Amino acid sequence: MSALLTAILPALLPAAADGIRGIFTRLTNGKGAQPANVGEVLQLMTAETERLKTIAQLDAPAGEIYKWAATARALQRPALSTLIIAAYAGTILWGQASQDTLDTLGSYAQMVTFYLFGDRAYNWVKRGR
Repeated sequence: MSALLTAILPALLPAAADGIRGIFTRLTNGKGAQPANVGEVLQLMTAETERLKTIAQLDAPAGEIYKWAATARALQRPALSTLIIAAYAGTILWGQASQDTLDTLGSYAQMVTFYLFGDRAYNWVKRGR
């Protein structure tokens, strides 16, 4: 049980930190960093759009590729994430692995858990306000 907690806890830390900051904001009646005028809002929106365009360009395949290759490339992240989490859960349930194997799979599971849930959950919580 504690090994599973160590895999989930890193994914929840950004949301917890934001919650603590929210408590202090309510206690001090602070607004946080807000754009001062419409120009700054537009500047922030433009910067976010450029960031998303850059990420899309980095993720796009170079040149023309076959459809099956694009599909295989797109499935790498979800397939490997599922494999790592399943291996970690199976190792915990069966309990036949050495401590080194469990620690290594635990580290990978923590990374995948944060990749899948931590950053996205943090962004969802931030935009929900």
